Amino acid sequence: MAALDSLSLFTGLGLSEQKARETLKNTALSAQLREAATQAQQTLGSTIDKATGTLLYGLASRLRDTRRLSFLVSYIASKKIHTEPQLSAALEYVRSHPLDPIDTVDFEQECGVGVIVTPEQIEEAVEAAINRHQPQLLVERYHFNMGLLMGEARAVLKWADGKMIKNEVDMQVLHLLGPKLEADLEKKPKVAKARLEETDRRTAKDVMENGETADQTLSLMEQLRGEALKFHKPGENYKTPGYVVTPHTMNLLKQHLEITGGQVRTRFPPEPNGILHIGHAKAINFNFGYAKANNGICFLRFDDTNPEKEEAKFFSAICDMVAWLGYTPYKVTYASDYFDQLYAWAVELIRRGLAYVCHQRVEELKGHNTLPSPWRDRPTEESLLLFEAMRKGKFSEGEATLRMKLVMEDGKMDPVAYRVKYIPHHRTGDKWCIYPTYDYTHCLCDSIEHITHSLCTKEFQARRSSYFWLCNALDIYCPVQWEYGRLNLHYAVVSKRKILQLVATGAVRDWDDPRLFTLTALRRRGFPPEAINSFCARVGVTVAQTTMEPHLLEACVRDVLNDTAPRAMAVLESLRVIITNFPAAKSLDIQVPNFPADETKGFHQVPFAPIVFIERTDFKEEPEPGFKRLAWGQPVGLRHTGYVIELQRVVKGPSGSVESLEVTCRRADAGEKPKAFIHWVSQPLMCEVRLYERLFQHKNPEDPTEVPGGFLSDLNLASLHVVEAALVDCSVALARPFDKFQFERLGYFSVDPDSHQGKRRGLTLAQGGVKCCNHSSPWPRTTGLKLSSCLSLLSSLRLHVHTTMPG
Repeated sequence: MAALDSLSLFTGLGLSEQKARETLKNTALSAQLREAATQAQQTLGSTIDKATGTLLYGLASRLRDTRRLSFLVSYIASKKIHTEPQLSAALEYVRSHPLDPIDTVDFEQECGVGVIVTPEQIEEAVEAAINRHQPQLLVERYHFNMGLLMGEARAVLKWADGKMIKNEVDMQVLHLLGPKLEADLEKKPKVAKARLEETDRRTAKDVMENGETADQTLSLMEQLRGEALKFHKPGENYKTPGYVVTPHTMNLLKQHLEITGGQVRTRFPPEPNGILHIGHAKAINFNFGYAKANNGICFLRFDDTNPEKEEAKFFSAICDMVAWLGYTPYKVTYASDYFDQLYAWAVELIRRGLAYVCHQRVEELKGHNTLPSPWRDRPTEESLLLFEAMRKGKFSEGEATLRMKLVMEDGKMDPVAYRVKYIPHHRTGDKWCIYPTYDYTHCLCDSIEHITHSLCTKEFQARRSSYFWLCNALDIYCPVQWEYGRLNLHYAVVSKRKILQLVATGAVRDWDDPRLFTLTALRRRGFPPEAINSFCARVGVTVAQTTMEPHLLEACVRDVLNDTAPRAMAVLESLRVIITNFPAAKSLDIQVPNFPADETKGFHQVPFAPIVFIERTDFKEEPEPGFKRLAWGQPVGLRHTGYVIELQRVVKGPSGSVESLEVTCRRADAGEKPKAFIHWVSQPLMCEVRLYERLFQHKNPEDPTEVPGGFLSDLNLASLHVVEAALVDCSVALARPFDKFQFERLGYFSVDPDSHQGKRRGLTLAQGGVKCCNHSSPWPRTTGLKLSSCLSLLSSLRLHVHTTMPG
C-alpha cells in the first residue's frame, strides 16, 4: 500500500510511471523525494504542478546535505526558485556553505531570487547571438550548432528559463532560414575528433574514439595544473560533489590546513605483491605529476596489509621503477607504520556501535546479495572482548572477522575491516595475527598523512561511500577521493595472476621478460622512461577506461631514441665479402657519425679491412625485379666508407650454398652512383641478438569471445627469435646494460642486463667514441654481448666480451 501511495505521489509530480518505479527502487532517493513533496504540499495547500515537481525531483536527487531539504523546498514551493539554473546555484551555495546559519540575503542574491527575466530580454539576447553568427548560419543552415546560440543567450541572461530560450532560438532561426529543405535533413558528415569535455578543454588532450591520439599535446605538467583539472583546492574538500559534511568537518579542515599549509598532497599506494605495469605508469605520473605541477608533495605508500602475498623483491622493484620514471617520493611509508593507530580506531568503531565481530565464513560473504550477519546487533562489550581475542590469536583463520556497519555503492553490505592471518609480516614480524583490509586501511592512512587528493582508478568508485563514512564515523580529517580511468594496452596481459601463469608455463622467462608490459620488462626491452611518461601525457587524464594500441607507445619510444640512441652497424645474418683490390696495406679507420642528422654529437671509429661482412639478404645471385642491392652487374656502396663494391666471384660450399663473395672496390666519386648503400661490419664483435614480436595473436587475449580457449591458447610461438652469432661493430664493445643503439637499417637495440663482460682485449676508449686497436684478425671476436630489440627498428643485445678470438 505504501509503495502504491508513493507511486501515485511521484506520478503526481510529473514523473512517468516508469521513472517513478525506478525511483522507488532507490530507497534513499525515494525517501528524500517523498519528504520534499510532502513539505511542498503543506506549503502550497494544493496539488504540485509539473514544473515544481521537476525541481523537487532535481533537488531530491542532487542534495547531499539533508539538513537543507526544508530550507530549499520552501523556496521552490513559494516559486522564489523556479528555474533549473536557480536550483543549480542553490545546491552549489548550500554545498559551499555547510555551516549554520545560512545568510538568506547572500543566498538569494547568489541564486537570482527575485530576478525577473522578461520575454523581451530573451528575444533581444537571442537576436544578438544570431546576428553574430548570421554569415555562418546562412551557409550551414540547420547543420549549424544551435547550442552555441542558446549558450550565448544564457551567458547574458543567467536566470532565464532554458526552455524559453530554446523556443525563441527555434522561432528566430525559422524566421531567418525558412522551413527545412531536403539538404537540411541530410546527416552532417562525421569528423573524427578528440572527445574533449568542455570543462577539460584546456587540457587539449584526450583519447580518440579509435584509440588514436592527437598530434599535439600539452605536457603532463601543463595538463595537471590545478587550473586544468576541476579538483578542489586544499581545505575546500566540502565543495566536492558527494563529499559528506558533518558538524566537525570545518574544524577538521582548519586543523588540516594548519598542518599542511595549504599544500597539495597525493600518494601512490601500490600493493607489494607484484611488479608494476604500464597501467601503474599512468598512476605514478598522475599522482606524482599532479603534486609536482601544483608545488605539492607525493608519498610512496606500500599497502602491505596482506603478508602472505608480499615479497621483498616487489618492494625494491617498485621503488626502482618510481625512481626510473624520474620521481622522488616526499617520503616512503607503509600501511604497517600505522597498525597500532588502525587497531585503536577499530576499537573505537566498536565502542561507537559501528563495527562488530562476525563469524560468517568467507564463502558466505562473497557476492553482493549476502544474507545479513546474525551477529550484526551483538552487544558492544561482547564485540570488544571478541576483537581482543582475535588479536591474541584465539580464533583460527576465517573463524572471525571485524565488519563495519555500512552499505557501499555497489550494494555490498558491512565490508570486513579485520581478518585473522597467522603469517609473519615482513616489517612487524609476529606482533600481529590480525590484519586490516584495503577498505578499512586506505582512507585512514590517507587521513593520517593528510592527503588532499586521493587519486584512484575507476574500480574504486564503489568504495567512495565507505571512504567518507569511515573517516566521518571516527571524526577525523576526511580527504577527497577522485577516480580516473585505467590505462590498458591491446595484445597485453597485466594481471599478476596471469603473468605468474605465463612464467610457470615457460611462455616467458620472468616478470621482466621484454615481451610483457610490466615496467621492468619495458626497461629491459630498452624503452626509455621519458617515452613512457610522454605516452602517459598523450593518453591524458581521462575518466573513461582507455585501451591503446601498442604502436602508440612505440611511437613515443622512437621519438626519444631517435635523439638519444647513437648509430652503429650490425649484421644479423652475415655473408663474408673479400675485397680483392683493397686500397690500403692495412685496415682503414672510418669516422662514423653517432647521429647523422647532428654531427656535432660526435663520431666513433670503426675499422674498414679487406674482409667485411654484409647482410645475406643484401645479395642476390638472381635478383627479382626492383632489387637494388648487390648482384651481378649491380654494384652497391658501403655506408660511410666512400667506396663502392662490385661482384667478381661467388664462392659456394659443397651443398651449393653461398659461403663468401669476392668483390672489387672503387671510390664512390669515381663512377656512376650506385642504386643503394648497405651497412657492413669489419673486424666485428660477435653477440647474441633477441628479436621480439607480440606475445599474443589477438588484440584482447583475455576476451573469451575473441579467444575462447583462454589467453594461454593465444600465444604467438614466434614472439622470440634468437640470433646467436650476430656481428656488431666495435663501437658497442664498452656498452653497459640498458645502453641503447640504433643499428643502421635494422632498428633500435638495447644491451640486455644478462650480458657478461670479461677482459676486453685490445679495446681502448677514444675521445668521441670507441676505437678498436691491435686486432688485425678478419674474423669476429666472440663477446658476451646480448642485445634486445626494442622495436621493429628495438631488440635485445646480449654482450659478453671474451678474450678468445675464433679463426
